[in-house]
Amino acid sequence: MTILAAPLLISACSAANDVADAVTRDRAKTVVNAVVERRFPRVNAAPVTDCVIDAASAGEILTIARDSVGGVQPATVDLVVDIASRPESVQCIAENGLTLLAG
Repeated sequence: MTILAAPLLISACSAANDVADAVTRDRAKTVVNAVVERRFPRVNAAPVTDCVIDAASAGEILTIARDSVGGVQPATVDLVVDIASRPESVQCIAENGLTLLAG
């Protein structure tokens, strides 16, 4: 019976990890969106936010998500701007027909 339960446990753990990842990404998106709106007020923040989140590492997403609780810290703003400046972010932003204007 234990062997039969193992796939169910693995599946349950995977589902729990997927939920945790989705919650963390959503919290990070809230922070990134706020940073983008403040730094680049004339830009539609949502697509830029998606590009930044997609280019961020798991550790960076966790760091950013933490600021959804205590408020956005200057180091997080710098991190978001750094991620937005990476080639993969710039390409994603360009593919969505967006431009970042220095604010």
